[in-house]
Amino acid sequence: MTDWEPESRYVISIAARIVGIEAHTLRYYEKLGLLQPERSSGNIRLYSEDDISRLRYIKALMCDCGINLAGVEVALRLMQRIKNLQEQLDEMTKELEKTIETETIEDIEWREG
Repeated sequence: MTDWEPESRYVISIAARIVGIEAHTLRYYEKLGLLQPERSSGNIRLYSEDDISRLRYIKALMCDCGINLAGVEVALRLMQRIKNLQEQLDEMTKELEKTIETETIEDIEWREG
């Protein structure tokens, strides 16, 4: 998908059918804060591909792994924390590489000078 193409959005009935759960379950998950679908100007829930992936993950945790909703909430928070830490690590790695490159260039210039 290119930057100018809009991302697909699904109304609640379609999202529920895609994931294989009931629409009232999606509303309940939203009430618990497990996901926050966008809203149209008419206040209709619009589920993105990321929302669908998250719902599939929640369903897999519950159905395949036997985790209850409290466990799902913990797992989702931990996954978000891991993602945040990975982003911080990537940023620190870039800064370190830039620092090493700068110091290496300064060392070479100092030796040649």
